[in-house]
Amino acid sequence: MDKQDGLTAKTWQKFYKLNNYYHKDIEKLISFIVPNDASVLEIGTKGGEILKSLPNKNKIGVSLNDNLFAHAKKKNPKIKFLTLTNLPAINKDKFDYIILSHTLSEVDDIQLLIKELKKISHNNTRLLVIYFNFLWKPIFDAAEKLGFRLPQYREPNWLSEGDVDNFFSLENFEKIKSGKRFIIPYKLPLISDFLNKYTSQLPIFNLFCLTNYAIYKPLSKRNDYSVSIVIPARNEAGNMEGVLNKLPRVGKSMEVIFVEGHSEDNTFEVIKEEIRKNKSKIKAKLYKQKGKGKGDAVRLGFSKANNELLMILDADLTVDPNEIPKFYYAIAEGKGELIIGSRLIYPMENQAMRVLNYFGNKFFSLAFTFLLGQRIKDTLCGTKVLLKDTYEKIATNRHVFGEFDPFGDYDLIFGAAKLNLKITEIPIRYKERTYGKTNISRFRHGLLLLKMVYFAAKNLKFV
Repeated sequence: MDKQDGLTAKTWQKFYKLNNYYHKDIEKLISFIVPNDASVLEIGTKGGEILKSLPNKNKIGVSLNDNLFAHAKKKNPKIKFLTLTNLPAINKDKFDYIILSHTLSEVDDIQLLIKELKKISHNNTRLLVIYFNFLWKPIFDAAEKLGFRLPQYREPNWLSEGDVDNFFSLENFEKIKSGKRFIIPYKLPLISDFLNKYTSQLPIFNLFCLTNYAIYKPLSKRNDYSVSIVIPARNEAGNMEGVLNKLPRVGKSMEVIFVEGHSEDNTFEVIKEEIRKNKSKIKAKLYKQKGKGKGDAVRLGFSKANNELLMILDADLTVDPNEIPKFYYAIAEGKGELIIGSRLIYPMENQAMRVLNYFGNKFFSLAFTFLLGQRIKDTLCGTKVLLKDTYEKIATNRHVFGEFDPFGDYDLIFGAAKLNLKITEIPIRYKERTYGKTNISRFRHGLLLLKMVYFAAKNLKFV
């Protein structure tokens, strides 16, 4: 690996201070992405500024430069620093987040570095990669000649998004999401902050952003899980008759958890009878909901679940229970960490989704794809699957977006995005209701969902 031995601590400090506005934005981005309780490794640390800005307790910096290595240790005595040659010494450690801030532009063999990092990664490790937009190269060259940019002691690697994706793909990593930010590198009162925070995130404008970033994870291996299926039910008596016989068996073991919520028909009694008739065939439990809304019912069901994998199936059965194995195998084979159904691929049965609901879903789909940096076509399909320990992490972050999501769908999707989880959609056929009517109020709940979009924009996109 090449070391920029010509770069001294004095030179680095000078240009870090000169370009402090940019560096502080990088530190802000990393602080936003990396959870406070994660173990962190930074490859290519300079003066230790990034690690110092993080509140995390377990953090190590690896320097590519001997001069900066001594400087970082002196300036940050409470943080552990290593040189690149010492990296094999920590192979026994596995880090939650590995930060590569402009590091790929400095090393001779990018693929070899990624291969080495795989040895200190576990299945859920996230690699955060930050690199410059190639369109800025002429500006950088001019800035260097004018003394505004850190001197380059060798020609850096200029990488496109496709180049970076390919390097990680070659070493069996997959991209979770990516983004761009920062248009004005120097602080102009009022103007720079507005353009960098808001304008830079808009289509077309973001093509000219200075900073590209992406998050990668190792490809997962096949696992077998025990499964808890949660079925929230309100006024669904007709759909609950015979429901346990319609559920395919998946996983090492399976339980079904019904949560009945203030029904005006005999939903509770029908479910109770279904459990009695099938008690020798399948493990099932029934709870009465005290709160209101599907989201509250799902949370109650999840809290009662004993198994590793949590699955939601809507009681209206507009998603055929026979679709369940698709969701199970998608997560068991590592295709994603939050698996959600998409009803907007196949043609729908008559009246399966009202016209306003359809266009509402289209709008929120576009909004979510923009806000989360991951393609999401259908946000309100009720069928969702995730691991229980993943859900527990999402639950701890629920305060970020508020407690007013009545469905629980947005709660899970936003939470997964904040944790940099891979969200994967399973196309399913959406059937017409055969009993009862929807519990969704298009306009009242639509306003709540707009509020959720606002919160997501504020807390996930424009940060």
